[in-house]
Amino acid sequence: MDEDKIRKAFEAYGIEDEITCPQAFEISEKYSIPKMDIARYCNQREPRIKIRGCQLGCFR
Repeated sequence: MDEDKIRKAFEAYGIEDEITCPQAFEISEKYSIPKMDIARYCNQREPRIKIRGCQLGCFR
């Protein structure tokens, strides 16, 4: 996982404490970052970045 690449992508999108699934998918596509890496990054940070608007209904 390239944490620096993800951090820079999040900064470009203004993401600080929460992200929506559509944003995560868009970042994944635009920056060629695996979706699971984005999820791992969100869960490993302190404080965690909350995932909102999950397309599967897993996160709210």
